[in-house]
Amino acid sequence: MNKPLSVGIAGCGYWGPNLARNFDAHQDARVAAICDTDPTRIDHMRIFYPQSAFFQDFAAMLAACDLDAVVIATPVRTHHPLAKAALLAGKHVLIEKPMASTSEECEELIAIAREKRLTLMVGHTYLYSEPVRKIAEIIGAGGIGEIKYINCQRLNLGLFQKDINVTWDLAPHDISIILHVMGECPQLVNCQGNANINPGIEDVTNLSLTFRNHRFATVQSSWLEPRKVRQMTFVGTHKMIVYDDLQPLEKLRIYDVRVECPPHYDNFAEFQYSYHYGDCYLPRIEQSEPLKNMCGHFIGCVREGLVPQTCGIRGLEMVRILEASSESLHSKGGPVPFSSSRVQSLPGFRSPPADFRSLKLTGV
Repeated sequence: MNKPLSVGIAGCGYWGPNLARNFDAHQDARVAAICDTDPTRIDHMRIFYPQSAFFQDFAAMLAACDLDAVVIATPVRTHHPLAKAALLAGKHVLIEKPMASTSEECEELIAIAREKRLTLMVGHTYLYSEPVRKIAEIIGAGGIGEIKYINCQRLNLGLFQKDINVTWDLAPHDISIILHVMGECPQLVNCQGNANINPGIEDVTNLSLTFRNHRFATVQSSWLEPRKVRQMTFVGTHKMIVYDDLQPLEKLRIYDVRVECPPHYDNFAEFQYSYHYGDCYLPRIEQSEPLKNMCGHFIGCVREGLVPQTCGIRGLEMVRILEASSESLHSKGGPVPFSSSRVQSLPGFRSPPADFRSLKLTGV
């Protein structure tokens, strides 16, 4: 039996403790070290992980501990230098979204990981959730017909970030799902927004992604809403899916509704829209924590040398779209052409698996 994977956690703010909890609970991993610059956070984490080593300096953690992997849950501006240091030290790396501040930084991390044959994975957590897996399964099987558009709302009051705008903070969740379901990158990116609280950091944005065959998706992101909203609507030619992530159990509803127009008519008097109203049903969804699935997937990929579903390539695609959104914001919402050829031309390009379950990994 292989010994448990020795994992180091960098960052104990909002998300790091959740990652530590899931790795610590996994039978094939142990949290060997935890690092944070804030001593009060370290003191708090000591209560739950008395057997772990604690550091305020990331380089000291890499040098002092015999780690197999490092998990980075720190501010975005630190993702690249910390991940680069970990990869150069021979550690497998899981980085929270977004992968880095620029696409050039992402490409460098991908190149280092490939050269050293290390696993590089990005924390697009929603792709490891059962509702999203079910949505992809239904759409992939033609269950709602051809997708016409996807509408997303991710709204709440705060948490305000200091180094990235609301699109970079919240939209990656929705974008990752959109790209997964569409099976391709967009052709055009448009984004509009305002910085209402901190100058230069947009806290309300509307992002539009245009795909082939007249398909498109919209993503509304806000830190200035009185209600917390986490909702996506997938509109197909035959049916529609509403995904409400805040519902405790009934997260998915499939509506057998559509609008049809007659293929032929001789005059305007004969023209009528046909509204089809069918049943609404709730598909059965397995109950599992997405973060647990994601951590188990990372461990399995490290063990078996497999490409993660959310590999560095997926992280690069995401950052390039976010960069295009920023370019569009600065041009008052103008369209920014987007091409995936730059990603596919990277040396050693390999498409990741469509579904993490296809790997049948322990703990997933």
